[in-house]
Amino acid sequence: MFPQLVLKPKKERAFVHRHPWIFSGAVASVPELENGEIVEVISHEGKLLGYGFYSPYSQIICRVFEFDPKDKIIDGVYWKGKISRALEIRKNLIDFSRTDCYRLLHAEGDFFPGIIADAYGKSLVIQLLIKGTERLVEELKLAFMELGFEHIYLKTKQSSQILENINEELTWLTDPVDLPVVVQENGVRLKVDFEKGQKTGFFLDQRVNRQLAGKLSEGKNVLNTFCYTGGFSVYALQGGAKVVHSVDSSKDAIAMCEENVALNGFDSRHESFVADCFDFLKAVEPYYYDLIILDPPAFAKSARKVENATRGYKELNMLGIKRVKPGGLILTFSCSQNIDKLLFQKIVFGAAADVGRNVRILQHLGQPLDHPVNIFHPEGEYLKGLLLYVE
Repeated sequence: MFPQLVLKPKKERAFVHRHPWIFSGAVASVPELENGEIVEVISHEGKLLGYGFYSPYSQIICRVFEFDPKDKIIDGVYWKGKISRALEIRKNLIDFSRTDCYRLLHAEGDFFPGIIADAYGKSLVIQLLIKGTERLVEELKLAFMELGFEHIYLKTKQSSQILENINEELTWLTDPVDLPVVVQENGVRLKVDFEKGQKTGFFLDQRVNRQLAGKLSEGKNVLNTFCYTGGFSVYALQGGAKVVHSVDSSKDAIAMCEENVALNGFDSRHESFVADCFDFLKAVEPYYYDLIILDPPAFAKSARKVENATRGYKELNMLGIKRVKPGGLILTFSCSQNIDKLLFQKIVFGAAADVGRNVRILQHLGQPLDHPVNIFHPEGEYLKGLLLYVE
């Protein structure tokens, strides 16, 4: 049915462990194929092992989306089935009456490599990360619409390369919706702009951690660094913070942050600053803040950048530990996939040791339930955080 990618002898072990990535060194032969074609993965002995997306220009030459190939028909119904199962999981985990923005598809975490899909009410923002999912764009659009999504926005680095019959300038796959949209998360109202915002417009992976920040904020002076559009800030204000300061180097992000604060009626206890967060922390009065949130962008977007990222995370956490009040709290995060939980904890340990203050880990933090981790693909556990108590 599909072209065959044949593995070298004894290279089918990854299939026993169901890891979805096949590296080029494991492949014995593959016919001349176009980027993104679906292939049958065949053992050296000729057994059909599964199906995947072919990526000839990547070290990961195939991303497997199906490990149980028997009697499988790979068509529009098949893709809709994957999406439907993912949606059912979210319906069972999220209170849609209070939260209408969530991750619908989390790539390998939902056994669908190469696609991220974030829902904002009846709107859906999709990122197609490989050519294989780009080639499915029309089937995906139909499946999403059949599941009730009315507006679909395509936001992907490869969007200009998508199927030839789609205009290069097209980013809406359906009728557009006026932006920004207003969504709610745990009852908090937030404006999201798909076109201008980072990622899909908002960082949905911090939903549970924002809720925790709100619970910790009552009566406290709170600093939210790298605040983006103010999610942590609004939760802190809703939680009864005495004052919240939001800091980001982007004027546009700060403008949206102020709009979100106003949208929820909390203007009087909030102040924002357009500034480099490192410089702001260096200049701020020590021991003013009871709670400091350190949620920077990914410092290590590739394995080559881990060393530099380690220094950046250490400096940032040293500044936070120096500035927070005695008995204060720090929520510190890394969203760098190349920085694992153990390394991140070691970085924070180094920062605490160099500052010379006693620090306790009160809680390990991570991504929410709608960002599942495929147990066979631990690389999907990218967000890690710590709640720290500083003496």
